[in-house]
Amino acid sequence: MDLLFTCCKNPTFNTLIDIGVKNGKITYIEEHDGRHTDAKEIIDLGGNLLLPGLVESHIHLDKAYLLDRLPGDVTTLRDAIEKTTELKHGYTAVDIEKRSLQVIRQAVNRGVTKMRCHVEIDPISQLVGLETTLALKERVKDSIDLQIVAFPQEGIFNDDQTARLMEQAMVMGADVVGGITYNDRDVEEHLDFVFRLAEKHNKPVDLHVDFSDRPEELAILDVIRFTKTFGMQNRVAVGHLTSLGSVERGQAAEIAADIARAGIHVISLPATDLYLNGRGDNECVRRGLTPVQLLLDHKANVVYGSNNIQNAFTPFGTADPLDIGFLLAQTSHMGSEQDALKLIEMVTTNAAASLGFQHYGVKIGADADLVVCSVNDVRTLLYTRPERERVYKKGKLVAKSTIQVTSYVEERMTT
Repeated sequence: MDLLFTCCKNPTFNTLIDIGVKNGKITYIEEHDGRHTDAKEIIDLGGNLLLPGLVESHIHLDKAYLLDRLPGDVTTLRDAIEKTTELKHGYTAVDIEKRSLQVIRQAVNRGVTKMRCHVEIDPISQLVGLETTLALKERVKDSIDLQIVAFPQEGIFNDDQTARLMEQAMVMGADVVGGITYNDRDVEEHLDFVFRLAEKHNKPVDLHVDFSDRPEELAILDVIRFTKTFGMQNRVAVGHLTSLGSVERGQAAEIAADIARAGIHVISLPATDLYLNGRGDNECVRRGLTPVQLLLDHKANVVYGSNNIQNAFTPFGTADPLDIGFLLAQTSHMGSEQDALKLIEMVTTNAAASLGFQHYGVKIGADADLVVCSVNDVRTLLYTRPERERVYKKGKLVAKSTIQVTSYVEERMTT
């Protein structure tokens, strides 16, 4: 073997294990017994965690790090869209690449080996963002897998160019057809275009849906119908879906069950959703999230993503998806040990499934996309989010963190 990790902890297994890698694939998994199998490099984890690479399910690289360009603070979704639209007039390929790379480097350092990014397609930026991100995808492929969503942020039918540009984006190599139900002239028309385009190019669909606190905003019902009509079960993802959190419990439960039956993946985006939602409430301010636990109870696949990094939609962001998992744990009442396991699954195996990635996980034959952590349980990992010690992409070391902290607290207390 090229590489052997010994004495590893992984939540999928009940005992400590040894994991071997050859030619970028996991070829060996056995219970740890203290005996070393031959390998070119042997790394003893001493009981610490070895996870499959983290998956960033939803992020906007092309509009990351725009805070310093905003004329002031933004506190509403409409204002965020409008201010960002104004900034797009100044985008260049070099600018988009620089900001995107900044996010990607940070994400890889934190253990992300797969990422789905939404690239805006519209008459302002035309296809510059897509061309830049396609080139970037090839450039960083040895460190991270990028999936590119052709995303019509400004709507598809609010102008006479975007429909043509979306078609062209798919021909150029976009991986996913995107959509946004709350920013176009007609939901039915919008979804019909998106699903027909996806069918034509045999691509999955990823939609921004129902981003508000209004219980009557339920485009998700149309998404469920279109998913079934086009036979797209398990190939459709929806981001935000926050209106569902304001729907009466019984009705919300019925919708959650329908989402699960349709195989629609739900991507919670708490950093953005908590920041922009709930601002119209004077008392009992709503959390502004999709009802994560309700959806999980009805067997829907729920995952989470960073969405935005320091821009009009979200002034926060570190490109560490575990920060988002920790935020979701706090705001969705997910504080048990079992919840911690679920939240780690939501950023690993469940996230990979939602994005359709194959050859993933800690199993024989999977790509050796692995993250070495400096703790021995997932609860501590989620709650403390230490630096990831080592990150591997197909068995190749792509990031390494070495931190030395010297504390003088005890010494000063005893002198």
